[in-house]
Amino acid sequence: MSVLKFEDVLKSSNENKIENNSIKTDKKVKPKVEKLEIPKGKPKSGRIWKNQKTRFKANIKSKGLKKPYEKKEKLREELKRAKEASRAVLERRKQEKEAKRLRTEENKKRQEENRKRSEIVQVIKNTAKLKKMKKKHLRFIEKRDTTNM
Repeated sequence: MSVLKFEDVLKSSNENKIENNSIKTDKKVKPKVEKLEIPKGKPKSGRIWKNQKTRFKANIKSKGLKKPYEKKEKLREELKRAKEASRAVLERRKQEKEAKRLRTEENKKRQEENRKRSEIVQVIKNTAKLKKMKKKHLRFIEKRDTTNM
């Protein structure tokens, strides 16, 4: 086993530099500045396949190409027409819903009136009978206004 000395390492690195300089032509090559990526350790969650998220403000967005005025106007008109169409559809649905609600309300009123008309009514003139009746039978007795009959 040989021991590596610091001087030996320096000499070998200097020789490599000299060889690299002799290979270069007269072109000036700017050294590429690379960001040092520090390797991350194993995540706590254990999900090694997940990537590190970038911060929202770090994302660079371009404004894109500017559109001509005519195209902007055309897009604006199309958007206006689409909004108007959707508004009309919503209004139509609202009207249909309201009409349905009114119909069901009228049907309920008619059913209630028909039920009242078809009731079999027996007038109890002798109120003493009520006192003789049992509780169970009294539950079925309802008071009605008989003036319109």
